[in-house]
Amino acid sequence: MDVMDVKDGAGEDDLSPRLYASLLAGLPAEALLTDPEVTASYATDMAAFCAAGTPAVVALPRTVEQVQHVMRTATALRVPVVPQGARTGLSGAANASDGCILLSLVKMDRILEINTVDRTAVVEPGVVNAVLSRAVAERGLFYPPDPSSWEQCTIGGNIGTASGGLCCVKYGVTAEYVLGLDVVLADGRLLRTGRRTAKGVAGYDLTRLFVGSEGSLGVVVQAVLALRPAPPRQLALAAEFPSAAAACEAVCAVMEAGLTPSLLELMDRTTVRAVNALGKMGLPDTTEALLLAAFDTPHAPEDLAAVGELCAAAGATAVVPAEDEAESELLLQARRMSLTALDALRPATMIDDVCVPRSRLAEMLDGTAAIARAYDLLIGVCAHAGDGNTHPVVCFDPADEDETRRARESFDEIMALGLALGGTITGEHGVGVLKKEWLARELGPVGMEMQRAVKQAFDPLGLLNPGKLF
Repeated sequence: MDVMDVKDGAGEDDLSPRLYASLLAGLPAEALLTDPEVTASYATDMAAFCAAGTPAVVALPRTVEQVQHVMRTATALRVPVVPQGARTGLSGAANASDGCILLSLVKMDRILEINTVDRTAVVEPGVVNAVLSRAVAERGLFYPPDPSSWEQCTIGGNIGTASGGLCCVKYGVTAEYVLGLDVVLADGRLLRTGRRTAKGVAGYDLTRLFVGSEGSLGVVVQAVLALRPAPPRQLALAAEFPSAAAACEAVCAVMEAGLTPSLLELMDRTTVRAVNALGKMGLPDTTEALLLAAFDTPHAPEDLAAVGELCAAAGATAVVPAEDEAESELLLQARRMSLTALDALRPATMIDDVCVPRSRLAEMLDGTAAIARAYDLLIGVCAHAGDGNTHPVVCFDPADEDETRRARESFDEIMALGLALGGTITGEHGVGVLKKEWLARELGPVGMEMQRAVKQAFDPLGLLNPGKLF
């Protein structure tokens, strides 16, 4: 059955008033937005080249029961539902479908519990990442996942896209910290997955299945998250290199030496210059690659000294350790502003998210530079180098038809390069609309068949986030 078929034979012309009246039976009027200008402002996330439809309504529930009512209404009327967080995503996963309910969860923003003995937090999906991080820090605890958009992005969105961040090299990604979930299914039933215990292997791991599912299997309404003891404040160093290949050699040497930095980030020449232009950071324009390393251990100075020696051996032209936490934060601020700085170079950007084995990182960066030359485009790369997760940023002018075509083609070339190097088309941004054709190439026909079977089991009518992933 098509997701837009209406029960009892009603036609499309009378669907909208029926839909609104049905939703109003379980939500207050202020939780429903129908003004076309307002709903249009909710229709997309931050990804370029991703089509979006025209939503019928935006629903802003505050309770689990209200989310259940939305899903029961959607099932009864066969209306698609697109779950949303803060819409900071970069793959079009939160983009509207024509006639859909945009189910925005930003009003469900309570931290319900912080348990210092169990080292867990229980939160609603609209809690902003930075708000949670600061709240647990006040209790001597640490929530490690820290996407670049951590001041705006929500925990629900982080779970939906299995997001990462700067500290993944040591602490891992969001999936490692989600112990359990409350999920409203497509038909409105409430499913509880996972546990609150330190370990548990009862049945299939449905919690992990929902992490990264981009709202296509159910709507997360509560999460139990693992926390860690707060580490010491980190100290950082910056190392300048005459080539990206030399910087990648240093990355491999650091990992091979058994060191565990809390952060190991790389910026290419284009990115360094963009950061200088935006933030007046005083970074050397002559560097071809800048590597940032940090440690949050009691012996951080000794660890940084060891990294400095490895960088020098790999050909670094300068190694500059920070003298204190303030200098360290200044260095790390340069990396945090890199995407914003690249975005300022041209009217639009496409941010890729290709992850390769660390041993192939130099080939990924050199290959991306070759693609930039071949397509006569400005492409800057910043990377979670310790993970092999690169973010090539294609800068272009959407008003220039030829440049836009070249930007799209270069984006595809970069993904093809990543797969050829044994990597993946997305390390932390998700598939959404942007990369669904590439998902099929990565997973193959058998993998795609199993993915669709899982989707069918949870959402047989295809109501949840249709047109995303596959």
